Amino acid sequence: MITNIIKDKSTKLFIFLGGFFIANAFIAEVIGVKIFSLESTLGIEPFKIPLFGNEFSFNLTAGVLLWPVVFIMTDIINEYYGEKGVRFLSYLTVGLLAYAFAMYYLAIKLVPAGWWPGSKTDQGIPDMQAAYGQIFGQGIAIILGSLVAFLIGQVVDVVVFHRIKKWSGEKYIWLRSTGSTIVSQLIDSFVVLFIAFYLYPKYISDANGKAWAFNVVMAICIGNYIYKFIMAVLLTPVIYIVHNWIEKYLGHKLATEMKKAAIKDEA
Repeated sequence: MITNIIKDKSTKLFIFLGGFFIANAFIAEVIGVKIFSLESTLGIEPFKIPLFGNEFSFNLTAGVLLWPVVFIMTDIINEYYGEKGVRFLSYLTVGLLAYAFAMYYLAIKLVPAGWWPGSKTDQGIPDMQAAYGQIFGQGIAIILGSLVAFLIGQVVDVVVFHRIKKWSGEKYIWLRSTGSTIVSQLIDSFVVLFIAFYLYPKYISDANGKAWAFNVVMAICIGNYIYKFIMAVLLTPVIYIVHNWIEKYLGHKLATEMKKAAIKDEA
């Protein structure tokens, strides 16, 4: 029975795409605690763009490196497995992320061995327990905002994708994939930051219970979205590369049948 499942190309493809989808979401959440300067990384001076009364530079969460990939994977899975396939993976991902955060919390609460907190002092880390807690112990508001934004973004992505596909048919892969990603990333960029830093800042350990000013949140949201918008456009060729690979792997007949079934399933 298991051998038959593994031999089925559509099942193997779903496992591979789903695994890559979930892995990217997990990695994005974990690395997202780091804020990096995009301009400095590229070796240029910060832009200091006037935005809502602030000077905005591209200081972004490291998670933005992978979220565009997650939403592109959503569209590829949507193309061949329909809305139900995307929903299944989205709910599974949220459940697994919630479980992971619970395990992180328990791991942080474990009493460290007496020698461990100072074990990396010679490497510039005076307290390993504090560092461990900061990396894995994201605030409740950040976790809540991230999961809510992810789910809303996924729902929006699916709806926009299928509406464009119903209008365009098999043409304009770039339009339904990039278009749905651009719209869903807009929602995602604003929801997570507004929940975490404007609505419920008291749950963030280092915010001292004070909300960020509205104009500051808006500036960061827009800056993050500008980056995601650019990345969504730049990654458009990748969508065609992956589609071509899938078509070759499945064969034209099976691929066509799966795409027709995905549309009927949504209808």
